[in-house]
Amino acid sequence: MATSQLIEDLQQALPDSRFVLRGSEGYDDLNKRYQSALNTEISPSCIFLPKSKDEVSTFLKHAGPRALSGEAPMAVYGAGCQPLPGCANVQDGITVNLSLLRGIDIEEGRVSIGAGERWGAVYEELGKKGLGVAGGRSAKSGIGGLALEGGLSFHSSRHGFVCDNVINYEVVLASGEIVNANAETNADLWRALRGGGNNFGVVTRFDFATFDQGPMYGGSVYYFAPSFPQQIRHLVDELQKPDASKDTHLMISTGYAAMFGPQMMCQNQVYHNHPEENPTVLQPFTSLSPQLDQLNSMRVLSLTESAKEQAGDSPVIQRSAYFNTTLKADASILQEAAEIYTAGLEPIKPCEGLICSMTLQPYARSLLEASAAKGGNSLGPSPDGGPLVSVLLLTYWSNKSDDAAVLGTMEKILEAIKSRAAAKGLLVPYTYMNYAFASQDPIGSYGAESKAELQRVSKRYDPEGLLQKGVPGGFKLFT
Repeated sequence: MATSQLIEDLQQALPDSRFVLRGSEGYDDLNKRYQSALNTEISPSCIFLPKSKDEVSTFLKHAGPRALSGEAPMAVYGAGCQPLPGCANVQDGITVNLSLLRGIDIEEGRVSIGAGERWGAVYEELGKKGLGVAGGRSAKSGIGGLALEGGLSFHSSRHGFVCDNVINYEVVLASGEIVNANAETNADLWRALRGGGNNFGVVTRFDFATFDQGPMYGGSVYYFAPSFPQQIRHLVDELQKPDASKDTHLMISTGYAAMFGPQMMCQNQVYHNHPEENPTVLQPFTSLSPQLDQLNSMRVLSLTESAKEQAGDSPVIQRSAYFNTTLKADASILQEAAEIYTAGLEPIKPCEGLICSMTLQPYARSLLEASAAKGGNSLGPSPDGGPLVSVLLLTYWSNKSDDAAVLGTMEKILEAIKSRAAAKGLLVPYTYMNYAFASQDPIGSYGAESKAELQRVSKRYDPEGLLQKGVPGGFKLFT
């Protein structure tokens, strides 16, 4: 009842066309625009589609008190790519869908991007001018999840995390006040937003630094599991070089899908940010055999084409979940992790629609150095601890009846990997928020000092705690 009354009040203050009520035309389509069916099962009373920062401001001024009291909870949807249930949707509340906040404006040295854009459109516009940006690797992914939580790009070895390249956030605070956060203005909020997630307000626009970018070389190579230990060694060898390339993107995976039969399959997704054919630095990852030649996509391509290929790897909406941890770049522990993962999958292989992978994504020393040089963020990893490797457990499946088995198996595998790494002194206390599931604590993993600073900034810009109490989903600062 309280949510219904709030919606009626909002419809008096804002255009009625901005509100899509449960049961009305268009509602089901909007509520299915999530990567994971775990989120499409959540049913808000209303979806609000603002077209400007001023409409977001008006909404928060009216809705904030009801959300704070718990009468009408809120959620904020950017692109719906994080599969964690409830992080961008809310049962019986109001989901603020930012997809109509559009616009890509390119000025000297920067691109200003509306919160509702996708990276594919951004790369197409920048490509017309021979420019690039350290943004998402999938054309379908949204802006906010990466720009607020960390994130890797094709250019991270040179330019740091995605969030490190945001030079200004346009934010609507809980009070409805609209501010800009950058190195000169509201600098504490700017640093907090770089990794702190959606805990401080609704970000309606992001300004990123740009750089010259022409064609690149890269793609995917598929091969059989016996070669994976060799690929791990190649990955670690490259990361440990004192002169490791700053122009590579390396990502290697092992996984299972029934379509490939009972054996584990592996994939290398590797890129070099120059158009040189098959550069020496990538050859250890492209020359292995036997390969599935028909799936080899290595070629010269644009940044836009690279992102479209990554987007093509995502299946249609299924149930899905991410879990992750971070390890030191050590071949022995990464190989043990792969063995733990492979053995741990056996109980759930019969689950219908199962597609799963353990993906290794490096945080090169040069990435961590670039991150530190760009004004800081909330995340925690420093060049002193590098190079590091992110271990992502990505899982898709079809049936709700398998939720407990799949999620329980992934949690068990993750804890076994972490336990083994901790025993060898190779576990790193950093969990990437965008790859985390409900049982994980990414903000706590940043360290006590960083968490305390995030809490201080939250109390300054959101003193009543709207983003903590009125937006129940996602990872919170006060737990």
